[in-house]
Amino acid sequence: MLSRTLAPARLTLLGRNAGRCAYSETAASLYDLIVIGGGSGGLACAKEAADLGKNVAVLDFVKPSPIGTKWDIGGTCVNVGCIPKKLMHQAAIHGHNLQDSKKYGWSVPDNITNNWQSLSKSVQMHVRSLNWGHKVQLNEKNVTYYNAYGSFLNSNTVKGTTSEGKEILLESERIVIAVGGRPRYPQIPGAKEYCMTSDDIFWKSEPPGKTLVIGGSYVGLECAGFLQGLGFDTTVMIRSIPLRGFDQQMASLVLDNMGTNGITIKNGFVPTQVMKNDDTLDVEMQTVDGSAKEVSSYDTVLIATGRDALTSTLNLDSAGVKLSDSGKVIVDECERSSANGIYAIGDAAQGRPELTPVAVKAGKLLAQRLFADSDQLMDYTVIPTTVFTPLEYGSVGLSEEAAISFYGEDEIEVYHAFYKPLEYAMAERDSSHCYIKAIAERGSGKIIGMHLLGPNAGEVLQGFAVAMRCGVTYVQLSSVVGIHPTCAEEIVKLHFTKRSGLDPTVTGC
Repeated sequence: MLSRTLAPARLTLLGRNAGRCAYSETAASLYDLIVIGGGSGGLACAKEAADLGKNVAVLDFVKPSPIGTKWDIGGTCVNVGCIPKKLMHQAAIHGHNLQDSKKYGWSVPDNITNNWQSLSKSVQMHVRSLNWGHKVQLNEKNVTYYNAYGSFLNSNTVKGTTSEGKEILLESERIVIAVGGRPRYPQIPGAKEYCMTSDDIFWKSEPPGKTLVIGGSYVGLECAGFLQGLGFDTTVMIRSIPLRGFDQQMASLVLDNMGTNGITIKNGFVPTQVMKNDDTLDVEMQTVDGSAKEVSSYDTVLIATGRDALTSTLNLDSAGVKLSDSGKVIVDECERSSANGIYAIGDAAQGRPELTPVAVKAGKLLAQRLFADSDQLMDYTVIPTTVFTPLEYGSVGLSEEAAISFYGEDEIEVYHAFYKPLEYAMAERDSSHCYIKAIAERGSGKIIGMHLLGPNAGEVLQGFAVAMRCGVTYVQLSSVVGIHPTCAEEIVKLHFTKRSGLDPTVTGC
């Protein structure tokens, strides 16, 4: 049983209206489960526990970005990540397709432009519909939703603080930390005062104009890709390694493709200062070694230099929760923290892929272990993902670098091919960066990594990820009849190895 010796709380939730919550004085509220964080992972965990008949509370509160952007329940993915990013990416693809359509006999004017205000409004309306949907689902499942910032008083007690400074107390023997992360700013003058991040770009009402994206992460490259595709002059500044953690041959091809399509790449540069100059921003920058310096002007500067877990203000010391050097909650294979009864999932947990579907599945499995006598753990291997750059990059399993490091170069076989999507042929699009590689154990032939650069890469690789989960080998892969003519069939047709040194360019059917 939980201790009831705590001082009475001042407030607790009475209503769950779409925009405001009502509170009144009462004692601390007891729950079977408290979830701190209303993002994808936290909501999945809370709803699963509620479906299992448990009394669940969710606390979610969004602190505004440094330039004042704020959003509603749903976390990064819904509000400032996957969803608006993919919609912007799709808008850019439509622009490319309009140009291609001339080659397919369509009469298309040459001066077609995108209306940023109309696009951003449509994206924001869709996001708000998802916010509302989450609240409706919580209400239908009898999950109590607190629009309040949660922090720990001890290992069983959470304090929620509203935007008006009102406080509530909640108690539970089981608490899940699912607070996610927020963008990291470089420690340079003007960064927080004048720059924006992915927390802001999707809620920007005015066109961004000439834009500098600082950072070579997938967030930075995706944003740069759709901005250029929407017609904005875009530059990407990269300190060292693009798409760190991904296969570096694929990352190089992604960057080359972006450069070929008009995005300026400033490799080996770092910003040193951002200054306001009337209607523009002057960015001082220099090479990493300091040998060259320059100043360039932009309308918008978007920072994408990494993200930090939102754990520093949770008062985790009072609950006995230990953090890694990076500020993430240290967890075991069961998502348990160092404190009994406290768990962490998603981007706030150490060593977990920062991907929405990963957090969602981990959250559901955790609820099942807590309340349904399940012993199924989350399997963090063979996780598929896609970088939605103009030419999409899909990946599942090990990179070539990781495979060499783990197995040794002589113990793997890399099958690869450059191919030309049929839809690129009549449109006369450059296909020189469309590339596939499948990495296999040399002895067993088991596929341990697969990478695809091309249109609809995410749609293509989802099914192959299932096959890899089932332990597919190269022999099995190559025995499959391809669907012709598609990009996906090029995967089952792979037969050139890097070891052979032969030209892997596909030349016909």
